[in-house]
Amino acid sequence: MIIAVDFDGTIVEHRYPEIGREIPFAIDTLKRLQEERNILILWTAREGRLLREALDFCSSRGLEFYAVNSNHPEDYDDETVKKSRKIKADLYIDDRNLGGLPDWGVIYDMVTNHWTYEEYLSATGHPLAPQPRPGFWSRLFGRNRRR
Repeated sequence: MIIAVDFDGTIVEHRYPEIGREIPFAIDTLKRLQEERNILILWTAREGRLLREALDFCSSRGLEFYAVNSNHPEDYDDETVKKSRKIKADLYIDDRNLGGLPDWGVIYDMVTNHWTYEEYLSATGHPLAPQPRPGFWSRLFGRNRRR
């Protein structure tokens, strides 16, 4: 699976342009996903020196990305190429997703089990899991029918 991962607010706490503290288990989870043969692309708004700092931060913790802000590693090295930030991935991990960023344990479960967030909630018995709606006949003749 190709996974695009944001940096600020996703791997580290949002302190842009500085680098915030690492979000617990972010780097370890991403390294484990790589070990399981997923391809990771760093997908960030950082550029130039700030991007290099983010890459160095990850690298110093043993996390290397297949590509940066593109689908191909060679695109990052060629500064003369006008790049589009639109990349193709199977999954995007970003703190700006609807509902925010779940913790990295939840992210790992969702990725490895190919679950949607609703499926994760149902599988774990979470109280926010969608409840099945009673069928037509149950609503019509069920015990909870108002008299």
